[in-house]
Amino acid sequence: MSEPHQQPVQPGPYIPQQAGDPLPPAQPQIPTQGGGGLPGALTVPYAPQHGVPGLPTQAEIAAGAAYQQVVLGYQPSVPFPPQPPQPAYRPARRRLWPAITVTIVLIALAAVVAWQELQIVDLSDRLAKTQAQAQADRDSAKAAAEAMASRIAGMEKESFHPEQIAAAALPSVFRVKAGQFSGTAWVVGKPTSGGGAYLFTNFHVVESVWNKGEKKVGIEHKDLRFDATIVKVDKDKDLAQLETTAKFTGLAVAAEAVQPGEPIVVVGAPLGLDSSVTTGVVSAIRKLEGTDETYVQFDAPINPGNSGGPVINAQGQVVGIATAKLKNAEGIGLAIPIGLACQAFPICG
Repeated sequence: MSEPHQQPVQPGPYIPQQAGDPLPPAQPQIPTQGGGGLPGALTVPYAPQHGVPGLPTQAEIAAGAAYQQVVLGYQPSVPFPPQPPQPAYRPARRRLWPAITVTIVLIALAAVVAWQELQIVDLSDRLAKTQAQAQADRDSAKAAAEAMASRIAGMEKESFHPEQIAAAALPSVFRVKAGQFSGTAWVVGKPTSGGGAYLFTNFHVVESVWNKGEKKVGIEHKDLRFDATIVKVDKDKDLAQLETTAKFTGLAVAAEAVQPGEPIVVVGAPLGLDSSVTTGVVSAIRKLEGTDETYVQFDAPINPGNSGGPVINAQGQVVGIATAKLKNAEGIGLAIPIGLACQAFPICG
């Protein structure tokens, strides 16, 4: 028995593969006889036909397709759909951008912090300089104020207001009546233990009463008259201390010696005329011939009756006790320094 006629199986149409196209699916193989395929399967040889050498003809392609569908029931595989294009490859260096960004931010923050620190240091330096300048200005202003106060004090010291000095002193200055003689006395120091007052005058004012062994004298201020007692005398220094039970305010005494050129006010009762005021300056501090005592020489006019009266400086302080004037001369009066009187009679405090 002869072999059945084998129908040639024609391959499908050839489609050239383009570059970049996906690979076509593998075509199923027709099992051959004697091979490991189906029993009785036919071997389809591919013989070159007319046309292009080595390529199947259109008739062969059609016959093969019909055979596959009818005999074997084989459906040609549907080509896989084209694959979507793959994303372009991104270099790994793009992953470094977050780290670079963080580094840049950190550097910027460090720069800002450093700038702020520099600003703080600069502000601190400027503040320190401002404070130092302010302190220097305060010191300068303080020095200027102290200098101004010193000048004002000097001007006040140099300023001379006799009317004010006299107004403050007159209530404490009295005319003394001692027998047939009269002079001047003034209240000094603190009140006595009995609440009265001590007074200074010259010894030669009360000498006639003292020599009689008497101690009572009268002191007068305008229309007022008070009794006083001679407590102590110093004939050599021409000083006498009186005491009265009446209450009066004592005049302040100068702690420092008076200097030539200082203005003075003399208050007294020349020729019995109480509450008289004259002014002048200190002419000199001198000793008289034949005596060891020092006197304050001044040019304010005085007359008999001024003896024992206060010589007052521009600050209202007693600097001496008027005691004499040169005969046949004007403008040469003498006063006992107040320091000497306070040493002889410790009642000035």
